[in-house]
Amino acid sequence: MTMTCLSRIRINPLRAESRRLLANPRAMHAAVMGGVPDTERILWRLDADNPHRPYVFVLTRSKPDWTHLVERAGWPGADGEHAAVRDYAPLLAQIAVGREFAFRLTANPVQNTLTPDRLTPAKAARIAAAADGERMRSFRIGHRTAAAQLDWFLSRTRRWGFDVPSTLTEPPAHEVRIIDRRRHSFRKNGKGHQVTFNSATFEGRLRVTDTAAFTRHLLEGIGPSKAYGCGLLTLAPLPGGRG
Repeated sequence: MTMTCLSRIRINPLRAESRRLLANPRAMHAAVMGGVPDTERILWRLDADNPHRPYVFVLTRSKPDWTHLVERAGWPGADGEHAAVRDYAPLLAQIAVGREFAFRLTANPVQNTLTPDRLTPAKAARIAAAADGERMRSFRIGHRTAAAQLDWFLSRTRRWGFDVPSTLTEPPAHEVRIIDRRRHSFRKNGKGHQVTFNSATFEGRLRVTDTAAFTRHLLEGIGPSKAYGCGLLTLAPLPGGRG
């Protein structure tokens, strides 16, 4: 019987293999894919709030085996829970309209445009081909500033099945903040074309508005670059028992 699971794996940042995984989303993706069947789609996220003990969160559609990752990049001989694997069903059963949760999401905020402000040779070639009669496809451009990334997030929450409440301060503000922003650049498959994107980690409080849409985005992820550690929305009880 299949079971959707959320895993949390401790990473030892002092090991050589760990440093390689932490520095390269493509390498980390390959490592976490080693815990599930090849055909399975997963979501994952690296949380490095504590640089001395980062964690990788992984959402899988079956029960995973993280032995290889603990042995290569964890503390295989130490005490404690190296890879916590939890059934996701109890959390999904709590989702209801109006229910509030603390949340965290690392995403790749992007926009689609036909007029990019920076033309790479590949983009220029696409524009030239369109001038010769080919259908013009829009370009996916990453938001680079914190303000644009936050606007991207807040303008899309309704379609994801939730909203972000406002504070009672004057002026009011949404209960969300960006806690980390990064620019990633690496070669696909180690020697292929260069992959470059910007990620932002959002943290705050949300309120469910559409249970079906919310559940779908919990399970399928939010935004692009899911293979590279973006898209996994995780929830936690609110401090003080709110929600």
